[in-house]
Amino acid sequence: MDVIALVGPSGTGKSHRALIVAHENKADAIIDDGILIKDGKIIAGHSAKRETSKIMAVRRAIFILPGHADEVKAAIRKEKPHRILVLGTSENMVHKICNILGLPPIAKIINIADIATRVEMQKAYKCRMKEGKHIIPVPTIELKPHFSGYLIDPIQSFFKKSRTKRRKLGEKSIVRPVFSYYGRLIIDDSTISSIILQVCSDKKIVDKLFGVRISHVLKDNEDQGICISFKVVLCYGKHIPTLLHDMQDKVKKAIEYMTGMVVQRIDITVKALRVLV
Repeated sequence: MDVIALVGPSGTGKSHRALIVAHENKADAIIDDGILIKDGKIIAGHSAKRETSKIMAVRRAIFILPGHADEVKAAIRKEKPHRILVLGTSENMVHKICNILGLPPIAKIINIADIATRVEMQKAYKCRMKEGKHIIPVPTIELKPHFSGYLIDPIQSFFKKSRTKRRKLGEKSIVRPVFSYYGRLIIDDSTISSIILQVCSDKKIVDKLFGVRISHVLKDNEDQGICISFKVVLCYGKHIPTLLHDMQDKVKKAIEYMTGMVVQRIDITVKALRVLV
């Protein structure tokens, strides 16, 4: 088994051209946005386009959510594809996917700019950014169990076998992910601070909370989540380690549920204890 890759910025038409590129390079499997596709069927994985936030979609696409990579690796071992086409927004991303999935080194990297014109890429970008349309290179009937309520319509892709004969290469489907409905979403750090204050508002436990600091973790220009730190004055009489672990867990769950952000770390400093009279 060997691996080739198709790379290019988000929304430039990689998924639209994936079937043609796979055919021309004799690849019998495709990895695109978190799913493994073979013979027009989703074999394993979960599409990043089903995620409710862009941050979670990125994490899904690079197989770092719990259990995702293991499922796809098991399917690859079972299916034994001859050649896999991996799609990604950069060379770094496709190398990262191959490393996480335990795939061989990439033998060939194709850039979308080498196979699509500027006009074609601009048209694809408009469909993605202004209309919220995303393409998945599988037939609509295959997507229905996975994307109930998100399908728009199917499209077909053809290639010329000769000047006088056309042969159908395969179907592609258009979906509109939940996170694309609203355009760009920005959650200010003050919103996260408000969530923390609300979660830790029990005056019988926390007498005072202050010094909230939020830092954003970036790696290769990809948002990897946030780290949080804050200080508290606790009420005397509770087991402090148990109290702090419980506080960390509640804050993490609340922020991830309400914002879709990934909380990497929560540091809590106990500055003092207050004795209730």
